[in-house]
Amino acid sequence: METTPPLSDLDPSSFSKPELVKVTSIDLNLNVNFDKKILAGTVLLGAQKVDPKANEIILDSMKLNILSIYDVETKQELSYELSQNVKDFGSKLTIQLPKKESNNFQIGIDYETSPDATGLQWLSPSETAGHKHPYLFSQFQPTHARSVIPCQDTPGVKTPYKATISAPQEFTVLMSALQDGSKTLPTGKISHFVQKVPMPSYLIAIAVGVMESRQIGPRTTVWSEKELIEESAYEFANTEHQLKTAEDLCGPYVWGKYDLLVLPPSFPYGGMENPCLTFVTPTLLAGDRSLANVIAHEIAHSWTGNLVTNRNFEHFWLNEGFTVFIERKIKGRLESLQSQDFDAYTHLSVLREEVNRRGKHTSLVVDLKGTHPDEAFSIIPYEKGQTFLRYLESVIGGPAEMEPFLRSYFEQYKYQSIDTDVFKNYFKKYFANKQEIEKIDWQTWLHAPGMPPVVPNYDKTLAIICDEFFDKYNKWDGTGESPITSKEVQKLMASQQIYILQQILEADPQPIDKLKQLDSVFNLDQTKNAELLFLWLRICLKAQWKDKIDAMFRWINTVGRMKYVRPLYRDLFKWEFTRRRAIENFKANRQNMMHVSAFTIAKDLNIEK
Repeated sequence: METTPPLSDLDPSSFSKPELVKVTSIDLNLNVNFDKKILAGTVLLGAQKVDPKANEIILDSMKLNILSIYDVETKQELSYELSQNVKDFGSKLTIQLPKKESNNFQIGIDYETSPDATGLQWLSPSETAGHKHPYLFSQFQPTHARSVIPCQDTPGVKTPYKATISAPQEFTVLMSALQDGSKTLPTGKISHFVQKVPMPSYLIAIAVGVMESRQIGPRTTVWSEKELIEESAYEFANTEHQLKTAEDLCGPYVWGKYDLLVLPPSFPYGGMENPCLTFVTPTLLAGDRSLANVIAHEIAHSWTGNLVTNRNFEHFWLNEGFTVFIERKIKGRLESLQSQDFDAYTHLSVLREEVNRRGKHTSLVVDLKGTHPDEAFSIIPYEKGQTFLRYLESVIGGPAEMEPFLRSYFEQYKYQSIDTDVFKNYFKKYFANKQEIEKIDWQTWLHAPGMPPVVPNYDKTLAIICDEFFDKYNKWDGTGESPITSKEVQKLMASQQIYILQQILEADPQPIDKLKQLDSVFNLDQTKNAELLFLWLRICLKAQWKDKIDAMFRWINTVGRMKYVRPLYRDLFKWEFTRRRAIENFKANRQNMMHVSAFTIAKDLNIEK
């Protein structure tokens, strides 16, 4: 096995060299086989010479069983070479181009995926809400499309795609594209999809399961297993308001529909911004819409990431920092400016915890040579990125100046993949008449590790209320009745309750008797709000409350969201009493996790295999 990472002039995470020959279209025809846990079929790749002297096209591949490669026009078999596997990055697939005068080609590849493809999660019936049927879903970001499709698996290449998917009759097939008809045959169901907007390979997505749907807006249908459908339809009923607000901020929505799919719990993210079909975690189903702002985040990605894309994942902040910035602007318009600032201010402590924990990869532009993007993944590009944009907004005169710039930026670079220098130069050109931009320390903001060099002056009105609650609790010696009452807590927004618990987590370990009263006031053991439960379990772990250990393991064995599971595993590993059980529990359950979750938690627990 090779140990040298992929070397590309444009993307350190890809073997492909689109500067020589570039993929221009993808046409999939795949059969879903639940018994073998594979997808099998054909991909037709449109390709174009960028360098007229080029005689080969280089693709990314990971554990794919390549059966044949041929020129679609002539049916001529094409010679190819598949390199040895490079750990976490897969193999370089080099295909000799047919000799012809044209610079345009169509290449056919017959192949099968591996049962352990890192971009696919195959669930048994017992791992679903209904417990009757298996389920399949994908997660290709950042570099896992290559485990399902031989392709140029880099965000620097954007293409339209088509797909024809064959699955058992009773299953629904969904993709990050517009459905273009389906047909039921005695052998199964065939579904057709078309995505005309060019996009990177990591945004190709598929889900196959027995599902139901509810229309919740003129452009939005929510999908889930039937056990969760009514709850999901209620939780996300305000999606159209969020979408319209995003359009006011960013410009026209180009993707047609905006559907939501509530996945089984093993999905590793809060949401994934697949065009036309956002994937979301069931941990958002709080029952009171208090966590639905994650949808605003995924909607914002329709512009920030999907329309204008980071050229490679060293510039991931261009996707996520912009998205958090727009998400909070949506929140500000739909709720209040105080709420927008409260959200930003309270995440500073989470950012600080992450910066202190990580030894590297805390700058906005990171060096990924020899490092897999999954290993570098954190909230740094999200929160430090949005803080930078909020700072830039303050420098140039506020939202009245920044928001027209954003619309201009999205229009200028739509359908393109760019790096940080492109953004920086466009910003400086757009605001060339403002002397204030001369004071921006671009080098420190973009390339220095650690916390942001400047923290914007956020409105702290809502935070001050929480600080008063925390101070009363923190000064209380635990005797007598709690200084905080249930009635007082019920008047707080869920986000304020979350912030209070975050403050308690950051304080010294709490006496268990005091925590019992905290539980009775906040009703934490019974909460449906995953954010509150997550913080509560971390507080209990910090206090080394042994009675809560079993509940903790039950939760992390059913919830796959990395935002929750990784910190809890780290906390369990830190406490010597639970360290061995944490490692054993992870090893027993890792086969039920999405690859990115298992990969990163293994690193956290110092487990190589």
